[in-house]
Amino acid sequence: MLRWLLLLALGPVGVRPDWLSIDLQSHAYEGDRVVVRCSGKDNGKIKKLMYYKDGSRIATYSSASSYTISNARPSDSGSYYCKSDKSLLYFFEETEESRSQWLTVQELFPAPSLTVSSLQPVEETSVTLSCDTQLPSDRSWTPLRYSLFRDGHTLKSQSSSGFWTLALRKEDSGNYWCEATTASRSVSKRSRQSYIQVHRIPVSGALLETQPQGGQAVEGKELVLICSVAEGTGETTFSWHRVDTGESLGSKSQRSWRSELEIPDVRESHAGGYYCTADNTQSPIQSEVVNITVKIPASHPVLTLSAPEAHAFIGDTVELHCEDKRAHPPVLYSFYHNNVSLGNVSAPAGGRASFSLSLTRGHVGNYSCEANNGLGAGRSEEVALNVTEPPPKTRLVNGAHRCEGRVEVERDGRWGTVCDDGWGLKEVAVVCRELGCGAAKHTPAGLLYPPLAEEAQPVFIQVALCNGTEGALAECEQIETFDCGHDEDAGAVCEGV
Repeated sequence: MLRWLLLLALGPVGVRPDWLSIDLQSHAYEGDRVVVRCSGKDNGKIKKLMYYKDGSRIATYSSASSYTISNARPSDSGSYYCKSDKSLLYFFEETEESRSQWLTVQELFPAPSLTVSSLQPVEETSVTLSCDTQLPSDRSWTPLRYSLFRDGHTLKSQSSSGFWTLALRKEDSGNYWCEATTASRSVSKRSRQSYIQVHRIPVSGALLETQPQGGQAVEGKELVLICSVAEGTGETTFSWHRVDTGESLGSKSQRSWRSELEIPDVRESHAGGYYCTADNTQSPIQSEVVNITVKIPASHPVLTLSAPEAHAFIGDTVELHCEDKRAHPPVLYSFYHNNVSLGNVSAPAGGRASFSLSLTRGHVGNYSCEANNGLGAGRSEEVALNVTEPPPKTRLVNGAHRCEGRVEVERDGRWGTVCDDGWGLKEVAVVCRELGCGAAKHTPAGLLYPPLAEEAQPVFIQVALCNGTEGALAECEQIETFDCGHDEDAGAVCEGV
């Protein structure tokens, strides 16, 4: 009975709304931190504090405490109030209720829109993408970060600008969208997806070129086969082929209009027709055939001499022959004697070149030649030439010693006799001098030195007219034979040496 009297004396629940008050801002932006504070005139009497939104309890505390919305959303908008159970005398309690306070949470920025300069761009051309949204004027200072995505993959992350320029490939086709986020990541919104279809341009205008230019390769040097296209996008596979053998030389795949294949050490066998192909998965194309000519550098000339066994006599004419059989024309040949240049001879069509010498005693020594065709030069091995005095063209036969006997002379490899018409000591003196004998002593008849000359042996000289000072009988004035036989052959006797 006493308890009911006390309750009646204290009054009904919530009759004093000013005892419990609520403190709440009326306006906020999404992402903000919003604090709802309820307090009584004597917070120590609060035994239970309950927060409500739109009539539904959202939090309960055992003492005075605030309720925090750490990351506000528009859905947090509504009417907020609180209730508390406070203690009275002894074990009695009563409930107090605050007035209601309306909270409006406004969108910080709308979902961004992704603007694309072209939804069907050509491969490898620039495409601009812009992620656009708008902050309210009183929050224009809020920093935003922008990200770009394609088919679930992040392309650009947290950039301060929502503007990108991309060079897209065919395989980059797909669904694109962007995301705008506050720096604290409290608010994040995505755009709608936009499908970008990237188109590939087929390759065209295949061309095969060479370095050196014009397909002129040099044996032992590098040859570069350059395959190019006039247009085409994406990764292109270039391949090189030989026409005559059908051989595939190699292939390269790259994002380029041009590719090179090196042949580092060209051989003569590399001559022939070549072509290349290009394919970027649209339709393969082929270049025209380029013919490769392999030029051979001069390198190993061979020197030969016209003199048999590299031996000649003073007064002889010797020809030096130089030839590099593989050298590509034109070839310039240079001739050397003991490494001193004798002269140059050009061979415009290739082959060999010759150089003539009229021999003197000074021509003894080593000879060599050099071949040079502008692609390379080579020196031959040395060839030794021996030059000696020529053998006498006169001899005395059938005598007691080499300085006595019948007189014979040599012409064109044949030996013949001399008629004794006008034969005297002057002529004998010349013969003795030519043979390296002593002074002239007699002019005997050739009959004194049997056996007689054979009938087939010719008589070369009818009359020799010497003044006695000549070095050889051949230097004397001579009259050719007209009526002399071997019974008139001349003889000579010199002092022996």
